Amino acid sequence: MTTARRAKNPGMLASQAGRPDLELQVLESAGGFYIGTASEDGPYTRESQEYFRTRSRAQGALDQGTWTQKEYL
Repeated sequence: MTTARRAKNPGMLASQAGRPDLELQVLESAGGFYIGTASEDGPYTRESQEYFRTRSRAQGALDQGTWTQKEYL
């Protein structure tokens, strides 16, 4: 039996969806920058409720833990 590696800073929603190996990171969409996870196929989950105007603001929120976790996919 193979077990998936667990990310150092996994996304809660990604983990609930069976992907505990996906790290939280800053991603971009048409709505702005957000905190989420991505797989080899592209974005997987949006974990933050917020969208941020800049990548640096999103990264700062991720680094400092000053963002709000979405509860549902």
